[in-house]
Amino acid sequence: MTTALHAAPSRRNHRRLQEASLLNGPMLLVKSIRGLRTNRALIWLATVPLALLGLGVFNFAAQAEVGLSDLTGAQAAAFLADNLWLFIATILVIFMNAGFAMVEAGMCRQKNAVNILAKNLFVFALAVTAYWFIGYSLMYGGSVIDGWVYFQGLFVDPDPSGAIECAAGLAGEGCSQLVPSVDFLFQAAFAGTAATIVSGLVAERVKFGEFVVFSLVLTAFIYPIAGSWQWNGGWLSELGFIDFAGSSIVHSVGGWAGLVGAMLLGPRIGKFVDGKAQAMPGHNMAIATLGALVLWIGWYGFNPGSELAMDQYVAYVAVTTTLAAAGGAIAATIISTVTSGKPDLTMIINGILAGLVSITAGCGNMTFSGSWIAGFVGGVIVVFSVSALDAAGIDDPVGAFSVHGVCGVWGTLVIGLWGVEGMDPGVAGIGLFNGGGLSQFLIQALGAAAYGLWTVATCWIAWSIIGGFFGGIRVSEEEELQGLDVGEHGMEAYPDFASS
Repeated sequence: MTTALHAAPSRRNHRRLQEASLLNGPMLLVKSIRGLRTNRALIWLATVPLALLGLGVFNFAAQAEVGLSDLTGAQAAAFLADNLWLFIATILVIFMNAGFAMVEAGMCRQKNAVNILAKNLFVFALAVTAYWFIGYSLMYGGSVIDGWVYFQGLFVDPDPSGAIECAAGLAGEGCSQLVPSVDFLFQAAFAGTAATIVSGLVAERVKFGEFVVFSLVLTAFIYPIAGSWQWNGGWLSELGFIDFAGSSIVHSVGGWAGLVGAMLLGPRIGKFVDGKAQAMPGHNMAIATLGALVLWIGWYGFNPGSELAMDQYVAYVAVTTTLAAAGGAIAATIISTVTSGKPDLTMIINGILAGLVSITAGCGNMTFSGSWIAGFVGGVIVVFSVSALDAAGIDDPVGAFSVHGVCGVWGTLVIGLWGVEGMDPGVAGIGLFNGGGLSQFLIQALGAAAYGLWTVATCWIAWSIIGGFFGGIRVSEEEELQGLDVGEHGMEAYPDFASS
């Protein structure tokens, strides 16, 4: 009886909507939505078109003085090729979010899979929003404190006139023919990568909401300010520091930020017994392996895309990237076999990623053989780094700090060991071992240390304030034992399978 009484009104509403005229139908449809049945709600809804109109006026207020049709054939071809290539590279970098999600979810336990997937999916939306609002301006704006702090106002100015003028040869030397919109997308994808790295270090015990707030702070302020020191002509760039695609700027910043969170959170329940690290196997190594391959493919947007043009050097960077990944995989497989008796799939995965991170800073300043060796050393480092963190009592569920933090530093330093001036054949060595002396190594070491100190200090403050304001950043013991999927999201990743 009760069910019938509740069901009848919905059928009457359905009939009224079917019988409504073309003029009355839209209003009946709106009023049928829960929460939009009052006049006040409809007034608020009416403001949406006005807001969109205002945003459109803001975006298209600036008109280009020189149009695409004013470019010569060669100018237009170069302009379109550069912007199209960066747009494709951006898509590849964004797709890396799927790889990070799959690696992290696969290497963690089944009861936390939904939480991990939600974090990796949502953090990119947060990163793009925060970076659009203020992060891009802090990273690529005008100088406020020369060499250290930059700012150009809130939001991103999409006016393409400067890029077209540059393509036409009407702007000054050193201008860019990348339109602001595509450049913003590419840089925002990098910001999202830094935040996603943090997720792996704090997996299986961090509160979802508190992680969200931290990701906003990281991508809006901490990462952009540090990035401007190199990629906007800041003090590190003036010193001659080299970080082509972000071994330090993106990967080590994400690694250090996550390490601080992991230390404040403490290890997962059961990870350490009597001071000894206990294995907590991932629940789906097939997904983790697929995720590693997705990341490898995405790296062809990350590194070659950082050339910021479609030219003869893009393929060169792609090769150095590939060789380093191969060297890392081989080294990690060999070392894990020697240390544990059998090849460890998780170490093969992390070896590939370690090789990729190890070449990210030097992919434009390394020979092919130097790239493979850099990746190989990265693969060795990552295996021992994972063991070292366990010995130190720090719980890193997926080895994210070893891959991104430690190998990010290594990838920065190796340029000072056997890096070269560029990608042309026969260019001079700039490293300690190939005739360049000690100076470049010291500059690289200074830069790596600066990013580590800045990130640790600012993230310690951010994590502490967030924890103090929200009553801690770790879930309850009961929720952790039950699994964050149920406690934080009210669902399970595999509801049709019983837990073993």
